[in-house]
Amino acid sequence: MKHKHLITFGLVMVVAWVVGTFLFIYFWPHLVTNHFKRAIVDQGFGDGPIPINTLYSEPQKLFGDPLHTSLPPGSSNLMTVGVNHDTLLTVGWLDLSKGPRVLQVPNFSGRYYSVQFTDPFDVDFAYVGTRTTGTQAGDYLIAGPGWQGSVPQGMAQISSPSDSVLVIGRVFVASDNDLPTAYALTKQIQIVPLTVRESSQ
Repeated sequence: MKHKHLITFGLVMVVAWVVGTFLFIYFWPHLVTNHFKRAIVDQGFGDGPIPINTLYSEPQKLFGDPLHTSLPPGSSNLMTVGVNHDTLLTVGWLDLSKGPRVLQVPNFSGRYYSVQFTDPFDVDFAYVGTRTTGTQAGDYLIAGPGWQGSVPQGMAQISSPSDSVLVIGRVFVASDNDLPTAYALTKQIQIVPLTVRESSQ
């Protein structure tokens, strides 16, 4: 058949495009999330690696001048590149394989804030914050897919599809003068073990 080799080449290219597109769609979100995990767990943002199951709040100096604040060698630049200048960040990586964790948030008194929960495939499966739960103080139990315990009274449960969870919190900063207040609130967003929360009651 005339031009048979062109038809074969075209079919190969179509198959390669389909397979490549599938692999990109499937693996790219996972690669992005792994980039965040490496930045948090291995590099940190100036104070060394951030321990699993803890949150790290963006320093006021870094928020105030991200482009001219020098970080120690080996630190991640995720908080200095492509970030906005009206929300203060707090980030962490959770491992729920040994049991649930509790997110504690203070009373934000009407101030905008959000805490985003993302699985390893870059799917945002839950939010806590102004638009979803309000700005009052609260405790939220974050449980992995294998947990079958009971939720303590007064807590709302967030069910994670994975034992690995990326947490990104954002707190609105109205002005430079408002930064210390926003930072103090951000530091009060905490992740604690369920046992610690129960013993404090």
